[in-house]
Amino acid sequence: MATPRISQYLPPDIDPTKIPIAYGNRALPKLNEELQSEELLTRKKALMALCDLVHDPEHVYEAIRLGFLDSLKNLLRDEDNIVRQKTIEILYIMANHSVGREGFLQHQVIIALSVILDDTVFACRMFMHMAYRSVAQVPQGADAILASGLIPFLVEKLEEEEEEIQEVILDTLYFCLQWDALQALQSNAVPILREKLTSSNEDIRSKAARTLMAICMLLDGKNEVWRHDVIPLLVMLLDDPSIDVKGNAAGALMFATVTTEGKYAALDAGAIPFLLELLNIDLPKVRLNAIKTLTMLAEAPEGRRDLLPQVTRFKALDQDPVLYVRHAARIATKVIEWKP
Repeated sequence: MATPRISQYLPPDIDPTKIPIAYGNRALPKLNEELQSEELLTRKKALMALCDLVHDPEHVYEAIRLGFLDSLKNLLRDEDNIVRQKTIEILYIMANHSVGREGFLQHQVIIALSVILDDTVFACRMFMHMAYRSVAQVPQGADAILASGLIPFLVEKLEEEEEEIQEVILDTLYFCLQWDALQALQSNAVPILREKLTSSNEDIRSKAARTLMAICMLLDGKNEVWRHDVIPLLVMLLDDPSIDVKGNAAGALMFATVTTEGKYAALDAGAIPFLLELLNIDLPKVRLNAIKTLTMLAEAPEGRRDLLPQVTRFKALDQDPVLYVRHAARIATKVIEWKP
């Protein structure tokens, strides 16, 4: 039987942590006003609601048009930990959309995020570095991070941060250093990355080797890797239990052994037997890196002498299903069989 009594409980679909969203075209403008409220609870609830909305790229586009990025940049300096955490989480979600990354570049969000570098809250720092990683995956984003002068700070944080964040920083550095590794070299990155090659965390070892690969694209990077005795460590990683570590170590050696000093450092460390073993791994990237590194080593007389008895292994790769592996194997065969 119906009664006029009103329940004291909220309807089941009402979330008390989120502010009610206005109807239609008024929804986002109202949220932007509430983000700027002096009331802490209002700011928190507005952030909770916005965090759900920015998963949709259309809402991200509209939010950027309405000036949300300026409001969010201001909230990065908020005294409340939860406000800062939700703010940086929203920015990270926005950075996963192409329209969000474009907004970051247009509104100088990259440098604004750097205020979180020394934040006391782990989650804030984690979301910040994840946002940088998302932005760095596109050339314009990597260029903007380089132009902002943040690379020295990211290199420094590799020594200070927890392992989970170190992995994200190494991703960001790799994406950026492919375009320009000079700032990293000037920031003493090679000795720091050398230390990371000995980490007990296989993801850190793998990503450190991959970042060294990017550094070794520069001649100065090749020379620094040789000067700091990184090449013997990379050779050791060719025998690592992880295939990713093996492949990235071979990739770093591929660039490091372009120089004469690099070739002989790898030969002295006994790289050839480990690299020959990688030819059997059923992963094209690993085989390709190993073939190219062996080709570099075959340019030295000692390397050619050691590889000549193994030339049939390279000729067998002429039947490899992957085109670029076949092509690299043919070049390696020519270099090994070359006679003065």
